[in-house]
Amino acid sequence: MFRCLNRAKKNRLLKYPCLLELTVILSIYYLWRHIASNGRRYVGIAFAFMFFMSSCSFSFAVFTRQTSFISTQEPYNAIVENSDIEFAVEKEIMPSEDIFLASEEAAKEYSDIEDIENADFYTLDDILEETDYKAAEGETVVTETESKATLEMVFDSSDWRLLLVNKQHPIPEDYSFNLGVIKGSMQCDERIIADLLAMMQAAKDDGINLEVCSPYRTDGRQEWLFEKKIKKYMNQGYSYMEAYKTASQTVTIPGSSEHQVGLALDIYSDTYKLLDEAFGDTEAGKWLAMHSYEYGFVLRYPEGKEYITSIEYEPWHFRYVGREAAAVMHEEDLCLEEFWDKYL
Repeated sequence: MFRCLNRAKKNRLLKYPCLLELTVILSIYYLWRHIASNGRRYVGIAFAFMFFMSSCSFSFAVFTRQTSFISTQEPYNAIVENSDIEFAVEKEIMPSEDIFLASEEAAKEYSDIEDIENADFYTLDDILEETDYKAAEGETVVTETESKATLEMVFDSSDWRLLLVNKQHPIPEDYSFNLGVIKGSMQCDERIIADLLAMMQAAKDDGINLEVCSPYRTDGRQEWLFEKKIKKYMNQGYSYMEAYKTASQTVTIPGSSEHQVGLALDIYSDTYKLLDEAFGDTEAGKWLAMHSYEYGFVLRYPEGKEYITSIEYEPWHFRYVGREAAAVMHEEDLCLEEFWDKYL
């Protein structure tokens, strides 16, 4: 340093190069001293950052390219380790002593019902007793030949029937629709009722009496269901985030449920009234898996697609997407996320 100063004194032309050299040397020196004296702090920050990045995946459906929803298939066990912390923060679903107070009114409303999912259910005859709707007449189901022809169709992402609702795509704030009454207080998007009744009539003609339950849900009801499930797991000894992640695999996170837009409903039969995986092995479950697409409905959370939907297999949960899209999804064995990835 002193030699540099002496050179600058002897030769004025070296003044500025020497000053630059001194600036660099002093900067490195003081930076090194700062790091040395705060080493533990920076190591701690680096460790916390690495742990955060390795343990918290905010959404499991990763965009690997600009238009893709699906990356390399992951084991389901790996998926369930991913958390939905980001969505929880956005929707203010976070742990606190008052976590369940937000839905107290809903809890009071349903407190006398042991199983909210099975609270109300109606057969086709029940529905036709008190509704002006009737199964669409004159419309034919989608045949196998017609199904293959739909593969060349161009689908529109703005089509209400194809609205993508999941954890990564919550319900748009400006989305609106009109509710139609199925029976009593049971409602859904009025545009799907005709096809719903047509499907139920076709099943009845084949000797299967389908029963509808839990179609449209209000925001409050969805929150109540979700928080009830969280509380159940927390009572079993789960931490809040463990309960949250487990609950989100069986009850869709509020704000991302298709029930809240009236396009999804749960179905069982008069001979099997449980919403569980065994329903898929019943005659009604098999009939729906084989014929629901003919009326515009698809099994929304199929078996083997958990790594894409992030929801466990639900053979009772059906979503309306329209007959054309349903035919394509059935023909190619696609869930809605895969359909979007390929056609939209």
